[in-house]
Amino acid sequence: MSYLDSSEATDEEETFYMQCRAAYLSVFKSSLTNISSKQELCRVLQLAGRNPSQATLDKYWKPGTSHMNFDDFCDILKSEWKTENSELMGVFRKLDANGDGYISHSKVEQLLSTGGDKMTSRELKAILSLSEINKDGKFNYVEFCRHLVSTVEKCQMASLVKLQSDAKLKKQNFGSNPDSSPKPSVISSATLLQPPETTSPDPDVTTRKDSRPSSRPSSARSRRSSLSNSITATSSTSKQSHHSFMKGCFFLDMDGTINSLQYQLHLPQTSNVTLSIRPMSLDQRADKPSPWMNVDTALFVMSAGDTEEDLTLMCFTDTKDKEKYCWKGELKAGMYYLLPFSSGCRLKKRSQKNVPTKSIDLVYKTDTGELDLTRAFRETLSEIFDIIDLDGNGLLSLEEYNFLELMVSGEECKMGAWASCKENFDMRKNQLTKQGFMELNLMEATEKDGDSDDLWTLVETMGYNRMLELVEACPFQIDIDCESTQPSLQPLKMDSGLKILNQALMKSITLEGAVKQLKGQDNVLIYTYKGEHRVSSLIINKSNQKVTVRVNNKHNINCCSSRGLSVFAIEVPARTKMVCQHVLPTSDKQDWTYNCAETVLSSK
Repeated sequence: MSYLDSSEATDEEETFYMQCRAAYLSVFKSSLTNISSKQELCRVLQLAGRNPSQATLDKYWKPGTSHMNFDDFCDILKSEWKTENSELMGVFRKLDANGDGYISHSKVEQLLSTGGDKMTSRELKAILSLSEINKDGKFNYVEFCRHLVSTVEKCQMASLVKLQSDAKLKKQNFGSNPDSSPKPSVISSATLLQPPETTSPDPDVTTRKDSRPSSRPSSARSRRSSLSNSITATSSTSKQSHHSFMKGCFFLDMDGTINSLQYQLHLPQTSNVTLSIRPMSLDQRADKPSPWMNVDTALFVMSAGDTEEDLTLMCFTDTKDKEKYCWKGELKAGMYYLLPFSSGCRLKKRSQKNVPTKSIDLVYKTDTGELDLTRAFRETLSEIFDIIDLDGNGLLSLEEYNFLELMVSGEECKMGAWASCKENFDMRKNQLTKQGFMELNLMEATEKDGDSDDLWTLVETMGYNRMLELVEACPFQIDIDCESTQPSLQPLKMDSGLKILNQALMKSITLEGAVKQLKGQDNVLIYTYKGEHRVSSLIINKSNQKVTVRVNNKHNINCCSSRGLSVFAIEVPARTKMVCQHVLPTSDKQDWTYNCAETVLSSK
């Protein structure tokens, strides 16, 4: 699925959401505040130009409902349209036998208490007690309709006037209350393989770390979400080649699984192509050490087919130029999937001994008593902005912002809430600027009276520790150069991303690696791919029973394993393939020797 571009929001939509916010902020201090009772729901609906009966309120505020948020309110307004005067008059005229604008009280009771949106006896009594529309036991429905429509319009106008005249209200935030959202099912933009735990049967989708409800513009959660294909890589053309690039990031889950977006590449014509992926330096860290710059990266290229079975491994980056991992060759015209990969040898969960006990402040109070973001936190937010600015244009589109929201809260931003950004935060071309991104986070801190818990959730989800050091993530950049055609590169989340990456990784090992049988086990094979900068091994168990393989790395020299252990054992189910481990040099400046020994343990 793909999202609509935010520029497609019509004037009608923007007007609708302005009316929603005007009504909401006439009742509540912020549109992050929950509706906590049926009475509050009635009041805010009235100020939005609706006239809900008890039946209408009961339809939305069901038994057990404890609260509603701004998004829920907008959804109700989409279903409950304003009643027009002509529509009301038409209903009453059917009961006016004389055509004089009056009907009996008994007919009023029959009309309003039976069928359709029924009124309670209390509501009927209140209407029939109004002297200006009840004379001599008859009901002046013409005056009633005029009075009702006029009151509705006045309520709506009053809320709009209040919004426009109150600058503070106009700058209030939007979206669902952070306390109102259920704890989301955790979502990652794409779940990548953590090789030591991967088998050929479909593994469960890995979940992100505990996530938070978000006070940013958000909507219902989605188990299967993708970034819009409207994000296109930044491109440039020269006499020598056509160039495109796009950014991304590897993230560590709580269980050590590495997550990242995947990408789609379109080549209009057959061309000689250079692909590269490399860790990305962040401007804010120019004078600071960047440990992720030593993280290994790789890019697997699969040709697109009608089904997963039709996908074919075309190539993968197998050479290294400084921090770049590259591949050069010819690719035919068509569509390809680019699958970023990191072995996990140098991007790992930190032990508790290495977790800082201190914490840097994210917000502080100025001399005037107002909250502001600390300089250190602003630098971190600037880095986060640069990481999720996938096309590198210095602005966040709705789709790019949703990348962050799905990571942090598991929720997407609704179009209407995004349109409201223009009223609240600095935007350009319907996209959020870095300044606007700062304002958004400052608003969140202000709404929470300086409580930094939600801000820390953002920071830690993006791979930072409490000292604002980026230790559990690796930003990267993909570059595409084509000789004869302009490539199109777009972010993409594929539902079966883990399975496809696993398929590509295992295929690369079996195609490029050497094979041997384990001693005494004709049906257990070890494939070992030995590249210039990485060794990867794969176990294939062709037997009808599980086997346990002991792996000994003690004789390796200057090597680190994705397993993190010198000796370990792997249980391989019957008729199953499993990635055993990846091995890298501990230090690239020294020679390294891979001399691993695998043996089958007795089943006794």
